[in-house]
Amino acid sequence: MNLQPVGDRVLVRPLSEEEVTASGLVLPDTVDREKKAEGEVVALSDSEDVKKLNLKVGDTVLYGKYAGEDVDYKGEDFKFLKDDEILAVVK
Repeated sequence: MNLQPVGDRVLVRPLSEEEVTASGLVLPDTVDREKKAEGEVVALSDSEDVKKLNLKVGDTVLYGKYAGEDVDYKGEDFKFLKDDEILAVVK
């Protein structure tokens, strides 16, 4: 990865928000729902605040739906999140 976060930031690749109902219907992104977004950690800064999170590349994290800064790099979508925008690590 050629992008290295600086300051207290974490670079994540957002995972698909597509949702399937129990009956198999796919809900489009336009359906209003208050779900938290999910993403895979791609790169971490060397900040002490980020180190306290004990994250590693490949971890899956939850963050607020409107958190962070969206970036399109070489045709791929990424999101820069501050350390305090990460809500949880998915185990």
